Amino acid sequence: MQDAVLDQAAGWELLDQLQDPALKDATFAPLEELVPGFADWIVTSLFGGTYQRDGLSLRDRQLVNLAALTAIGGVEPQLAGHIRTSRRIGMSTTEIAEVFVHLAPYIGVPKALAGLRLATAAFAEESR
Repeated sequence: MQDAVLDQAAGWELLDQLQDPALKDATFAPLEELVPGFADWIVTSLFGGTYQRDGLSLRDRQLVNLAALTAIGGVEPQLAGHIRTSRRIGMSTTEIAEVFVHLAPYIGVPKALAGLRLATAAFAEESR
């Protein structure tokens, strides 16, 4: 059996690359106060583990994240964050919008519209 990659430093470094620092602080500081170590576990296992695997580019991972979070529904803060991350790694507004259009027949128009509303708001924030 191959050991899983769990690289704490790489996880925090990648998170710094992907996420806005203010959002990171707003998300993880309260978690650290309430449940010490949980934020580190999330970052180490996800960004220092799953994201470190070969096989998918960051762009592909973002496409999957956008689709999964939109399909789940009810996770608007996380979806909005991944929309911003998608822009940060170079995805165009058209590419991001088309993700939601493409999802509509698979997950339903209301969920696709919810994703488009979040994308529209994120793009508007970006242009300020």
